[in-house]
Amino acid sequence: MDDLFRGVRAHGSLFGSSALSPPFSLHFVDGAPLTLCTVLSGGGWIVPEHGEPEPLRAYDTVVVRGPETFTFVDEIGTDAEPVACGEYCAAPELGGTRHRRGWRDDGEGPTTLIVGAYPAGGEVSRPLLDALPAVLRVGGGGTGDAVLDHLAAEVAADTPGQQVVLDRLLDWMLVCTLREWFDRPGGEPPAWWSAQRDPVAGPVLRLLHEEPAAPWTVAALAARAGVSRSTLAKRFTELLGEPPLTYLTRRRMALAANLLAERTAATVSEVARHVGYADAFGFSAAFKRVRGVTPSEYRRNATSA
Repeated sequence: MDDLFRGVRAHGSLFGSSALSPPFSLHFVDGAPLTLCTVLSGGGWIVPEHGEPEPLRAYDTVVVRGPETFTFVDEIGTDAEPVACGEYCAAPELGGTRHRRGWRDDGEGPTTLIVGAYPAGGEVSRPLLDALPAVLRVGGGGTGDAVLDHLAAEVAADTPGQQVVLDRLLDWMLVCTLREWFDRPGGEPPAWWSAQRDPVAGPVLRLLHEEPAAPWTVAALAARAGVSRSTLAKRFTELLGEPPLTYLTRRRMALAANLLAERTAATVSEVARHVGYADAFGFSAAFKRVRGVTPSEYRRNATSA
């Protein structure tokens, strides 16, 4: 299931580190698909465009799912004038006096904020994004604390290769945060997360994600799991809400949708072979059944969008 996280892999993420003295109000206006916010000292409130404010204390982490915009304030109802933050805050000459990539304001403010805008997208990562609320919060004291120490040191630096290091640290921090949120007491994690721990469905689920183009049958999957076909079909459907091959078809179509949108030079036949179909006709029929449009129509719509 690691591919669900790879689908939201950071690349060229916008980082900022700001030392803030109250009153303050930073309005994050880009509506990035995912934005991770944490404070190393002090605190404040994350106020989403829609929804309830969330407190943010030292080493707490909040993840905001786009296209929601949000504000970070010292207190609810602050008198501070909002400062717009986003991609175009990336250089002082464009107004980025508080927030830009790889830059730190060494002021005397008691609150130090780190923000990572995460350019997630594509159909492969959709199950992960769909499982998240508009705003989620994970308190400090967990596995992410050590990552934050590394983040703090790297954001404050200005060295070659910094962006690559920041991207990978953000990947690490996001995974730590989502793990803790999915596994929190009383939580309701998505079915695909819980099913990974099942001794029957878990190994099969991993096979379908690691080798989606393989010519799987229920018999072959059951043999790999060491159970009968009926046991596998029953257990998998109980946990995932659909039979293994139905899940596999949807997974293949998500991969195909990404390929159609991203590899415009690839033919439909090439995409079909990449996701496990021997001919374009069978692939096109399956794609339309699952996605509601033909592969060519999907590509045209994705290109125009």
